[in-house]
Amino acid sequence: MGLINLASGSSLWKGIEYYQKGKVKSVKQIDENTYKSEVQGSDNKSYHVHIDIEHPRKSKCNCPFADGRRVICKHMVALYFTVRPEEAEHLIKEAEEIENEEELLFQEKYKEIEEYVYSLSLQELRNMLINYMLDEIDNRFRYY
Repeated sequence: MGLINLASGSSLWKGIEYYQKGKVKSVKQIDENTYKSEVQGSDNKSYHVHIDIEHPRKSKCNCPFADGRRVICKHMVALYFTVRPEEAEHLIKEAEEIENEEELLFQEKYKEIEEYVYSLSLQELRNMLINYMLDEIDNRFRYY
């Protein structure tokens, strides 16, 4: 499993943000799949980061989140994308495409609901609103 697949969603997106803001400093390639660097953290403190792309669990960072743990932090993700920028661009493009698809689906559903609501009479709307409000009251007092 790759370094990006092991990162949490939060670490992944914060790492992309760090990559885009250029917080990765002084990258040094150790071998084909191993890199080390300093990455500026959110508190302006620099963290020492070592990533092993082939063996991601061997990656290390001295930030409070990852120090002494076998986890992937945002600093590791930022370094990864700095050395593999094409992968960052691919991931960002995929996310934008998904967001665009979701927005189109939302707009379609909104139109359907709008058409339905406008097709109802005033009395039907009142009855639906009353039933909805009663359901909400019922849900608040239900104990599971």
